[in-house]
Amino acid sequence: MISFFSWFCKIFIKPIVGWFFIKEVKGLENIPKQGFILAANHQSHLDEIATGYIVVPRRCYFIGQTDAYTGLARLSRDIIYFFASVIRLNRKSEESRKKALNQAIKLIKKGDIVILYPEGTRTRTGKIGEGRWGVARIFLKTGAPILPVGIKGTFELLPPGGKLKIKRIVKINIGKPLYLKKELELAKKINEQSENYKKILEEITDKIMENIKQLTTKN
Repeated sequence: MISFFSWFCKIFIKPIVGWFFIKEVKGLENIPKQGFILAANHQSHLDEIATGYIVVPRRCYFIGQTDAYTGLARLSRDIIYFFASVIRLNRKSEESRKKALNQAIKLIKKGDIVILYPEGTRTRTGKIGEGRWGVARIFLKTGAPILPVGIKGTFELLPPGGKLKIKRIVKINIGKPLYLKKELELAKKINEQSENYKKILEEITDKIMENIKQLTTKN
């Protein structure tokens, strides 16, 4: 999301979102000043609005899938992607995955924010699923802090396949940044194709997901 559009959202969209959906936000003081990776649970398309809500007017970027939707839904998605400068990802293409990963790394190194949902897709049950390694891979390439965020209420308002409800019930808990210096230094000494490197990716992902789970149960 380029600066102009982010400021537009801050001035015009954020007050509307706050009025109709957001009940409470805790932990804003935990947001790093430098570029970082925001990692949140994923229950609904409203999660993009909720995570954007807490970081505008700073430049922030989402990674969005391009391998679903047709017709009007696809057109609407592409319009949103254009204005929000979304990093496009075809989940069925390994080349697309690598390209999206490299774009995210470049943006974070520039001092921007990349917003990711480690589960990779929206939950169909309301419960948090297993995390994938994308956030961990970007972290090991950038060393940027990971900001865990727990979102509550968006599943009730717009579950996958459901209809939107307007209700001010969304709560957002922002955790303390994860720097994971031990894992970062260890990974620098290991071949990326090795089993030990994969183990580090798994350990980092487990720590991220545990933090997110704790934040979703926090009052």
